[in-house]
Amino acid sequence: MSSDPRQSPNQLPPIALERLDFGRVAIFFGARNGKYPDGNQILIRGTDTRAALDTPLVANHIGPLFDSSELVVLGHAHEDHMAGLHRVPQAKVYVHQADLAAARSWQGLQASFGIADKDRAAQMLDKLQREFFYTPRPDALGYEDGACWELGGSSIRALHLPGHTAGHTALLVEPEGVLFIGDIDLTGFGPYYADASSSLGDFRRSLERLAQIPARVWVTSHHRGVYTDRQRFLDHLAIFAGKIDEREQRLLNWLQDQPLNLAQLVQRRLLYPQGFSGPWVEDAETRTLNQHLDELLAQGRVHLDEQGLFHC
Repeated sequence: MSSDPRQSPNQLPPIALERLDFGRVAIFFGARNGKYPDGNQILIRGTDTRAALDTPLVANHIGPLFDSSELVVLGHAHEDHMAGLHRVPQAKVYVHQADLAAARSWQGLQASFGIADKDRAAQMLDKLQREFFYTPRPDALGYEDGACWELGGSSIRALHLPGHTAGHTALLVEPEGVLFIGDIDLTGFGPYYADASSSLGDFRRSLERLAQIPARVWVTSHHRGVYTDRQRFLDHLAIFAGKIDEREQRLLNWLQDQPLNLAQLVQRRLLYPQGFSGPWVEDAETRTLNQHLDELLAQGRVHLDEQGLFHC
C-alpha cells in the first residue's frame, strides 16, 4: 500500500487548504486545483443545515467543517465525487434518480461504467477502495431536475445536465449565485461521454443549456476551479464544447483517407492519445466512437458496408 496518506483507510487530520468564500459558500481546492483524482469541495453553512456538494478526496483533509455536514448532494455518481462519503455516515445523501443505482451499490456503479468482465470489475473495485475510500450508500435518495433544498439563508437547486453520466447535474446555490458544474470541467481534454450511461447527444444539449443558466460564480469539479467573469467562463465553455467537433472531424479525416472497421478505429485512439493504456481504455474508445458513428450514419455523412467498414 502506498505511503500517500490519502491511500490509508484511517481518518486523516485536517490540513491547511486553499479556500474561497462567497457568502455562506466555502470552496476548498483539491490538489493541483482539483485535478483528477482529486476535486474541489463546496460546503454551505445554512442556518438550519450544513451541506456539501460532492465529496472528493480533499474532503478527507478538511476536518470538522466537512465532517459535520448533514446533507450531501451529489452532482453525479463517480468514485472521485464519493471519496468523502465514508466520513459522513450520518448525512442524508441525494443524487439524481438516473445515477441512484450507481450511488447505492458497487453493482450499480459497475453497470454505469459498463464493466462487464468480472476480473476487470474486481480490479476496479479494489482500486476504488484503496485510492478513493469507496463506500456505496444504499441509503441514498433520488432527486429530479429542479429539486430544491432549503438550508436556511441559502438554498440548492438541481439543474439536470446529462451526458457525462445519465444523472449528471449542476447545482446552483442561492442567493450567492454559485453554480457547481461538476464534470463539465472545461479541461483541455474535453467532454467525457464514454461510460455505459453516457450520451453524446445529451452532452451537446447540456452544454447549450449550461450557457443559458444565470449565475455569478462557476465552479468546476476539476482543474479550472472558479470563474467569476461570465465572458471568460463562456469562452472556455465554447472551447470545451468544440472538442466534440474536433473529434468528429478527426474521425471523418481518417475515413476520408481509407475505409476502416471499428476495431481499427479504436486503435487509432479518438479519445486518448496514442500509447495511453489502461484497463478501461478500449471500452471507452469503443463507446465514444460508436456514438460519433451513430450520429454520422444518421446524417448520411458516413456509410457502413457489408464487410463492416466505415466509409465517408
